[in-house]
Order: sequence, then structure tokens, then C-alpha cells
Amino acid sequence: MILKVKNISEIGGVVKAPPSKSYSHRAVILASLAKGTSKLYDMLYSEDTLASIRVCKALGAKISRNDDYLEVSGTGGKLHNSQDAPIDLANSGTTLRLMTSVSALSDNEVVLTGDDSLQTRPMGLLMNALWPLGIETESLNDNEKAPILIKPGYHGGETNIYGNVSSQFISSILISSPLSEVGVTLYVLPEFKSKPYVNMTLDIMRKFGVKVLKGYYLKHESCDKEHQNCKIDEFKVIKQDYVACNYTVEGDYSSASYLLALIAINGGRAIIKNLFFDSKQGDKVILDILQKMGATIIRGEDYVEIASEGNLKAIDVDLSNAPDLLITVAVLAAMADGTTNITGVAHARVKETDRIDTTCRELEKLGCKLEEHEDGMSITGGVTSGRVDSHGDHRLAMAFSLIGLKHDIEITNGEVFDVSFPNFIEAMAELGFELELKNE
Repeated sequence: MILKVKNISEIGGVVKAPPSKSYSHRAVILASLAKGTSKLYDMLYSEDTLASIRVCKALGAKISRNDDYLEVSGTGGKLHNSQDAPIDLANSGTTLRLMTSVSALSDNEVVLTGDDSLQTRPMGLLMNALWPLGIETESLNDNEKAPILIKPGYHGGETNIYGNVSSQFISSILISSPLSEVGVTLYVLPEFKSKPYVNMTLDIMRKFGVKVLKGYYLKHESCDKEHQNCKIDEFKVIKQDYVACNYTVEGDYSSASYLLALIAINGGRAIIKNLFFDSKQGDKVILDILQKMGATIIRGEDYVEIASEGNLKAIDVDLSNAPDLLITVAVLAAMADGTTNITGVAHARVKETDRIDTTCRELEKLGCKLEEHEDGMSITGGVTSGRVDSHGDHRLAMAFSLIGLKHDIEITNGEVFDVSFPNFIEAMAELGFELELKNE
């Protein structure tokens, strides 16, 4: 279907940010591993998080959706796969990565698979890191990608993994490690990208009663501890149990980036509720980015207020810890004066698409002048009307819709925002930006 602008009225107002996708995934997985019954409030029910709910149910958790909360009766870490066929995770890379380690806690074999796109996501790094912990995995197509067979047995011990490909590999091992036979010591080798996502994992693990000890080592005595290229991070997790709790999912800064960027590009004023000042989300850096580009930002305890005159200026920005903001920032850059340099996102090439390549190719269709780099891009402001393709990437569809504030734009395969922000059209409409889906 085609996503396009239906109407633009006075831009601004008050809207609630959607719940965090990252925290929603983790909440349902930890609640499913816990002893007892948890109530999860403000859960995001998107295509991706529903995949996590499905696999947790298949492995023994009892999950029921109520009007105000999701009730999860946990397994106490004793999993059993009730499904004979491979468990279909659709397009959820987060679910695949987090649950590959967790599935080893089952007392029988588990096969995880998904759609064609999910079956292109590299998993070899995680599979190799699990081997020293006694976890046997097998890529059924023999290409280190899904479908992946996970055999029962999770002894634990020591292992290491590079931190520059996916923080979800690290989170996967950390989440599952307390329920291994002897605990796990994990060494993250340089460079450690997207560290805030791992901090989010540690944060919610604490909420469910599990403690993780953190340390670091330096490869060279002459380096100080801030020198990331030489720092090896250590996570030590002793054997322990997750404990059920009542948990409220906070608002999602990456999804809110489209609401905030709407005001920044067009001009106006808005309040985005459910965005917490003390959030561990790395995508909170969108507030600093918008401020540097010329918007006014006021940070409340549980909201963000933004005001803009619509005159954005180019900046240089390192998104190594917030790769999910890449396409939003690229669109902001295309609507700003000057040349913006985006760096630090080589790992965005292994997301739903190669996000650096697809973003550059689609911006070029709109006459944007840019240079593509291995770890980012340089974008000179200025675009024209046109048609682009989402490539099945929810973030591309949502971010490129913002160009419709000033130019006619159509986005094919535009319905994919359901993956992370099911009420995207309704939320944008609350701020005066009315979008619609039409058949091609």
C-alpha cells in the first residue's frame, strides 16, 4: 500500500509517545522466565512484540491480554517447546536474537525462523559465542542464519563476543545467563556499539530481581578507561532466579523521534508525554540532536516539550549508540540548511535492510545530494517531490513521510509501520499531520 499525506492542519498539540518496543520485548521475555505472575502495563502490541509473546507462549509461559495490562505466568526458567513446527518470528530480529540464547533453557529442541527478510540476518557471531557455554546451535540452511535449531542444555562458563555488530547478541546472553547451570562471565571485545541498549537490558533485569556485576579491562596499560578501542567490558552473572513483578513500560524515544521531528521540520510547539527524563534509552539523544539543529527542547520528568520555527541547520552527529535514529536524522538533514555528516552506524547495515544504502538510494530519488560512507553518510539539505520504497523497513516508511510536510511524497509498502508503531497514523494526526494508506 502507498503511504501519503492526506491533510495538514495546524501542526502542534499534545500526544502520548508509544510504549518502548525494546522494553516491551524484554519485559515479556523476563516475565516468562520468572517465578510467579507478572502484570505488564503499557505494553506495545506491535508485530515485533507479538512475535516475542508467541515464542514465550510456545516455550511454556501462560500469557493473557487484559484491557490495562498483559498478565504473564512465568516458567521459573523451566522451558518446554510445545510446538512441533519451527516457531515463526515473522520479521522480528530482536526476538530472534534474544530468544536464541533463551531457547537453550528448554528441555527439548527449538527451531526459530521467520520471513525472508529475517532469514537474511547474520547470527554466526552469537552462535559461536554460545558454543563455549555448552549451547549447541545449527543453522538449518548452513549459512549462519535462520532457521536456527537450538538444542537443550545451557551449562554456562566464560565466553566473549565482539560488541560492534549487534548489542542484541550481548543482551541475549545476559538475559539467559542467570538460569544457566553455573552462571556466565561474558567479555565484550572492542568496540562496544549501542551500549545504551545493553544498559536497558541490565535495568529491566534488576527490576525482575537479577543482579549483574560489571567491570572492564584495558588492552594497553597506557590507555585510560575512556579509550573505547582498548577497553574490554566484563559482565559476570551468577546463577539466580528472575522474580515476577508488576512493570510499566516507558515511552519509546525512537518512535517519538517522528513526532518530535514533525515539529522540528514544520515549526510549531508540542508536548510528547510518557518520555522519561532518566530513561536508559540511547535514542534519547534525539533531543540533543534536534536542539543542535535549532529546535527548543524542554525536558520534563515524564514529558518533552519541543518548539521550532522550522529553520533547521546542518550538524555533525555520531549515532554509534543510537543506530535506530539513522533514517530520522537523515530526513532531518535532507530538510535542513547545509551539509550534515552522520557517522558511527556501520552496524546499521545489518538491520531490517542495509539502512545506509537504502536511505541513500531513496533520498537520491528525491534529488538529494549526498555521499555514502561505510559508517554513515553526508547529506546536503534539499529534496523534491517523488515516490520512494520502504523496502519493508518500518523506520524508513515513518521517517520519509515527514518529507510530506513540504513536498508531495508517496511511500510504497508504506503499511510496515505496524512493526513498531501500530498507531503511527493516529498519533501523527493528533499533531495535525494526517496520513493515509491507499492501494497502489
